[in-house]
Amino acid sequence: MNAQELKQYLADAPPAVVRLEIAKHFEALTDKQKRYAHFISQASFAGNRIVLRQVSPESEHVYDFIIALHKASAGNWKALAEKAGVAQDGLVAFLQYAAQFLGNSGNYKSFGDSKFIPRCPESVFAALASTSPDAEKHYTATKGAIFSSDKPGLLHLGFPDDGHLTTYYPDCPDITKDEIEAVSKWMQAKGLLPENTRLRKTQGRVYELLIASGKTNIPSEGGDIGGETEYQVSEGPLDGKTIKLVYGDHAPEMEAIAGFIKKAADNAENETQEKMHLAYAKSFDDGSLLAFKDSQRFWIRDQGPMVECNIGFIETYRDPAGVRGEWEGFAAVVNLERTRAFGELVRSAPALIPLLPWSNEFEKDKFLSPDFTSLEVLTFCGSGIPAGINIPNYDDIRQQEGFKNVSLGNVLSAKAPDEKIPFILDSDLELYQKYRDAAFEVQVGLHELTGHGCGKLLQETSPEVYNFDHENPPISPISNKPVTTWYKPGQTWGSVFGGMAGAYEECRAELVAMFLSCEFAALKIFGFGDGSVDIDGEAGDVLYSSYLSMARAGLVSIEFWDPRSQKWGQPHCQARFAILKAFLEADDGFCRLEYEKEDLSDLTIHLDRSKILTSGRKAVGDMLQKIHIYKSTADVEAGTKYFSDMSNVGLEYWGTKVRDVVLQNKQPRKVFVQANTYLDEATGKVSIKQYEPTIEGVVQSWAERGL
Repeated sequence: MNAQELKQYLADAPPAVVRLEIAKHFEALTDKQKRYAHFISQASFAGNRIVLRQVSPESEHVYDFIIALHKASAGNWKALAEKAGVAQDGLVAFLQYAAQFLGNSGNYKSFGDSKFIPRCPESVFAALASTSPDAEKHYTATKGAIFSSDKPGLLHLGFPDDGHLTTYYPDCPDITKDEIEAVSKWMQAKGLLPENTRLRKTQGRVYELLIASGKTNIPSEGGDIGGETEYQVSEGPLDGKTIKLVYGDHAPEMEAIAGFIKKAADNAENETQEKMHLAYAKSFDDGSLLAFKDSQRFWIRDQGPMVECNIGFIETYRDPAGVRGEWEGFAAVVNLERTRAFGELVRSAPALIPLLPWSNEFEKDKFLSPDFTSLEVLTFCGSGIPAGINIPNYDDIRQQEGFKNVSLGNVLSAKAPDEKIPFILDSDLELYQKYRDAAFEVQVGLHELTGHGCGKLLQETSPEVYNFDHENPPISPISNKPVTTWYKPGQTWGSVFGGMAGAYEECRAELVAMFLSCEFAALKIFGFGDGSVDIDGEAGDVLYSSYLSMARAGLVSIEFWDPRSQKWGQPHCQARFAILKAFLEADDGFCRLEYEKEDLSDLTIHLDRSKILTSGRKAVGDMLQKIHIYKSTADVEAGTKYFSDMSNVGLEYWGTKVRDVVLQNKQPRKVFVQANTYLDEATGKVSIKQYEPTIEGVVQSWAERGL
C-alpha cells in the first residue's frame, strides 16, 4: 500500500476529545442510587477486555501496553519521553493514538470498522516500551500489528474469506461464509441463540461454539438447549461434523461482571430491578441467553427509574454475519426535564404511526407504549457511544411485550472545539449551526421510538399458526398483489436478512424519522412551532436543518466505503448514503450536489426548502414503503437487491472524486472522556471523579479504572 492510500488509515491528529458532563446529575442521586449506578458501571467496565478481544487479536496487548506506560510515566509523560529519547512530536503522536485507541476500545474505528495506525515511526513506540519491562512485554506481544499494513484486506473488519479480519471466528482464518451460515442454521433449528458466542473451527471435523460464561462447565441444570455439549450433524453441509458447546469464554470477566451485577441487585430500587439484575447474573454466570431475555423483560417493566442501564452482548453490527453481539454496558442518570418531551412523543406515537405509507396489516396490532427517557451517561463501555438506543433486539419480545427507548443527552450535546462543517452553503451555515442539535434530537427521538418501534413481521409463528390472515394475505402496496412471503417458524428478521440486517434496519428507522418529522405536530412536541404547517417558521427551520443534516451525513458517509473491497464498513453510513441517493433522485431538483472546480473542492449541498413537504417527503416515503414491506414480508431477495442498488457506490464519480474530497475534509470522531466512581466501603458512599478533556485525560481515566 502506497503512502497516499495509507494516509486515510492514520490516527486522527488530534482526536476530538470531549468530556461527558455528568457530575451534577450524579450528585443529585441518593446514596443508594449512587451505589446502584456504581456497581453497574463496574460491571460494564469489567467487560472492556471482552470488547478488546472482539476487535482484533492485538487489541488487548495494545491496551496493556498503554496502561503500563501510563504507570511508568507516573503522570509525567514529558519525563518518560526524555528517558526514552523520544522527541515531543513522537510523544504527542503516541498519546493521540492511545486516546483514539481507548476511545474505540481497540485499534479499529468503532464507526467504520477500519484500522487506524500511529502517525510516527515504529521506533517511537519501541523506545517508549523500553522504559518499562511491563510495557515492553506487552508491546512485544502485539507482534508488530500496531503498524502493520502490508495486507490491505486486514485493514478492515469482515469475513476471513473476503480477506478481512474478525475475532468472532478466532484462530481459523480458513472458515468460510458457508460454514458460518450452516452453523447458524443449526443453532436456529436447535433454538440456541448466538449473541454471546464465538465460533471456532478446529483442524478436525469439529466446530466449537464458545459460550461466554463465568462457569467453565455446562450448568448443573443444563444449558439453553439441554445437558449435552457435543452434537453429531448428519445432514446438510455439516454432515459428518461435530458441533461442540464450550463454556467459559471470557470466564474471568464474566465472573467479575456477574459479581458486580449481584451487588447492583442488592441496591435496587424495587423488586423489578432486583429480578432484572439476578437474571443478568444468571446469564453471565451460566451463559444462558434465555436468562438474558428474561432480564430484558424485567428491564422493559422497570419504568421511569432514576438510574437507567443495560448490559450484555447487545448489538451485532461488528460480526460480519450480523448475529453475534458485542459486549456493551451502560449506566446513566435520567434527565427529568428533557424526558418530558419524550413522554409526550410516546403518547403521540399511536396517532403518528398510522401516517406511515402502509396499511395497518403491516403494523403491530397495538403500539406497545415504551418508556422513553433522556439520559445523561455516567458510563458506557463498548467500542463506541451512540446518541440513542432502542432495545431489546429480540423480535419476539419487541413484537409482543415491548421495548424501551433512550436518548443520550450529554452525548448529543458534547461538542468538539473549533469543529468544521464542510459541504454546507455559506447561506445555510448560520441556520444549520443554530438548529442542528435540535434537529438531531428530533431525528433521534422519532428514529428510536417510531422507527425501530413500528412495523409488524408477518410470521408463521409455529406450523400452520400465523399472526396474519393466511387465507386472505395482505395486499402489498408495492405490487398491489397478495404477499407471498413471510417468516417461517424459527426464523427471525436477523437470521433471514443476515449481515445486511443492521444497515437495512437503520435505513428504515432513519426514513421513518424523516417522514414523520414533516408532521408539524411532532415538531411541536419538541417545542418548535404551534403544530400548524409553517415551512418558513422556526419549526420549518428545524425541519430544513434535519433534511440538510441527513443529506450531509449521507455525503460524508462515503468515507466509510472501502474502494478495494467495494463494501461498507458502517451500517449507519450505508443507510444514510442510500437516503442521500433517494434525495438526489427526487423530483423537481429537490436536492443537488453542486461544484465548479474539477476536483470538487468547492462541493456543496443545495436542498430546496420549499420542496421538503412535496418531492422531498415523497422520495422518503417511496423508499420507506419498499424497505418496510420487504422487511415485514421476509422478502429478502427483493429487499437485498433494492437496498444494495440504493447504497451502491461504484468506482467512478462517487468512489473516486466525491470520496477523495470527503476524505480531504473529514473531521475527527469524538473521543469521550468518562468519569470514574469510587465506593468508600466504610461509609457506603460513592464519590465521582471527572477528567480533563485532553489526550492525557483519556489515558488517565482508563488507567485509574484498574481493568
